[in-house]
Amino acid sequence: MKNIELSFVGHVASQRAFSQNDFYNQKAMADLRYPIEWYPRTRATPRKIICHVGPTNSGKTYHALKRLEESGNGVYAGPLRLLAHEVYTRLNAKSLNCNLVTGEERRSPPAGDAGLLYACTVEMVPLNHEFEVAVLDEIQMIGDAHRGWAWTQALLGVQAKEIHVCGEERTVPLLREIAAMTGDSFEVNTYKRLTTLSMDTAPFGTDWSKLEKGDCIVTFTVKDIHLLRTRIEKQTKKKVAIVYGGLPPETRAAQARLFNDPDSGYDFLVASDAIGMGLNLSIKRIIFETTTKFNGVDMVPLTIPETKQIAGRAGRYRTAAQDNEAARKEKEGGANTSATPKNDSKAPKEEPSGGIVTAFRYQDFKRIAKCLQTDAEIIRAAGLFPPSSIIERFANYFPPGTPFSYIMVRLHDISRVHTRFRLCSLKDQLTIADVIHGVEGLSISDRITFTAAPANFKSPSDRTALISMAEFVAQQKDGSLLNIKGLPFDILDQEPDGSREYLFGLEQLHRGIILYLWLSYRFAGVFTTRNLAFHAKAVVEQAIEDTLVRFSTVAEYERRLQAKEARAQAREKTRQEFKERLQARKEEDARRGSEQLQEEGEGEEEEEREEEDYGREILDGADEGSVDILDGAEEGADIRPVKHEEQPVPIAADGAVEVKELDLKEGENEKRPEAEEDETEVDASALDNPLVEFDETEEDQVREEKEDGEQKEEKEAKGQ
Repeated sequence: MKNIELSFVGHVASQRAFSQNDFYNQKAMADLRYPIEWYPRTRATPRKIICHVGPTNSGKTYHALKRLEESGNGVYAGPLRLLAHEVYTRLNAKSLNCNLVTGEERRSPPAGDAGLLYACTVEMVPLNHEFEVAVLDEIQMIGDAHRGWAWTQALLGVQAKEIHVCGEERTVPLLREIAAMTGDSFEVNTYKRLTTLSMDTAPFGTDWSKLEKGDCIVTFTVKDIHLLRTRIEKQTKKKVAIVYGGLPPETRAAQARLFNDPDSGYDFLVASDAIGMGLNLSIKRIIFETTTKFNGVDMVPLTIPETKQIAGRAGRYRTAAQDNEAARKEKEGGANTSATPKNDSKAPKEEPSGGIVTAFRYQDFKRIAKCLQTDAEIIRAAGLFPPSSIIERFANYFPPGTPFSYIMVRLHDISRVHTRFRLCSLKDQLTIADVIHGVEGLSISDRITFTAAPANFKSPSDRTALISMAEFVAQQKDGSLLNIKGLPFDILDQEPDGSREYLFGLEQLHRGIILYLWLSYRFAGVFTTRNLAFHAKAVVEQAIEDTLVRFSTVAEYERRLQAKEARAQAREKTRQEFKERLQARKEEDARRGSEQLQEEGEGEEEEEREEEDYGREILDGADEGSVDILDGAEEGADIRPVKHEEQPVPIAADGAVEVKELDLKEGENEKRPEAEEDETEVDASALDNPLVEFDETEEDQVREEKEDGEQKEEKEAKGQ
């Protein structure tokens, strides 16, 4: 649909507005084959390009940063604000005044003196400054389809006598050709990994009990990250840190610190590919949950470089915290141990540990092993994007009201580029251009600025906020932060509940504040409440961190455990009070019962006498057979009271207890006094459970058979 719309706009514009000469001028302006000519001042001075290449965790950046420190006048450019902030902190810890320059933040040295060192994101490299040394980190990003243009711009345009580029070895052929185009000298320094990296002996599976301190599970969706975190915390009862791109950089750094701190209780990390760069993590083992991710259109497998970048995080030699601590010690006069270079005799005494890589499933395990053993394809072209001056001049050929997205597409379509360069994707720029298309009063320059903004459209409110800010610029009104529509400040008044929706709302508010700060440095006269925005940013970041920590499953488990212990203590107290009352009652009953025992004893003696008299009466009226049956005595023998043996209680086949009749004469069993009843207790559980059986000895069986035989003979005799 979008292609049809742009095609129609192009058809109408070509029919009504453009002459043949206009077409010729547009093509001439879209000739981007010689980007080295865009920076004439830089071409006036020969430069020296020094490549530091090697795998992840090889110490390649160390040498470049050492040269930057020695120069006292240089610039560091990295892909992320986290990296720029890390270098800024490190240099200032060594009393080297350094400025921080990123899209949404500017910081001067703490001492307030004007520093000659800069730590920047790569898009913010000052091309109009002259430096002794420039360091371009992660140079392999020069081939990125979206941001590669920023590394190309910095490499071609920075005015520095020495340019130290750090990255993967697959960039060397392209960089050598670019150096030949610019007339700069070129040399390569290759480094090897400081620690070993190997595959585990087998796939991990899903047995969470096998997790070890320092493990990092990698997955690629926010939903899966939170799901895995919850599952691991419930199974292991240990805390899990999380890192993904949607979190603010400060929150990611805070989570990394928790994971790196051995005493924090955060033993595991669940992260996306955001750990691939910008964070120094003490990871022992990388566990891939999957090796596919969504690229915005479809699910695609990880590339070889992506797999190596993530896997290489395992076995990190030193963390940024260790480097900064070493820098502070060096400032105080200690040994220079700010980092550990390859083949340096000053390496620390501690032994580095190797990294291990594995995956949940066998298919992913095999694929990762193959990727680690395969060389990545070399980078053949650098990303390119036309400068703002060219875009603005090109837009002047189109009539007012022409969609800016069409102008961008038109320039992209008719552009010509060198074989060693390629135009970067316009996806993000076109999306922003279409969102603010309906805002009247914006100049071409304003629209160019907005299309470069770090806008994200994960929710309708993000679009509302961008449109609101564009309207303030178009109308030149005072754009206070609190007047921007679409920023959900009301979420700060809500009671934190730990839900994904609550966390998403905080992330959305943070994105809007970052966009406001970014625009405040481009439209300072419109967005005037920058200090308020920084304060709100800090509040939101703290709320996000508190949410991640407070609503951890383990934290919830600990709270429940404390509540359970409190309830147990209350029950124990109640039980103790009951025991005390019961003991007092027993003592009272014992005192009262002492008198009753004497009376009961006298009653028992009287009962025994009555029973003896009763037995004599029975014997006096009995016949010979009765006497024989009564006690089995021979004729003429003295009559003795009957003594009964206790027999095991047998269980019938249906589970009922069989109660044997006493060996008394027929009819006398009913006349026996209740006091003479057998008081042998039977286990109640045996009565309820038909599976319970009582043991019966052979002696018992023989006696029962003998008694049955005697009774049978007696009955036969009576019948005769």
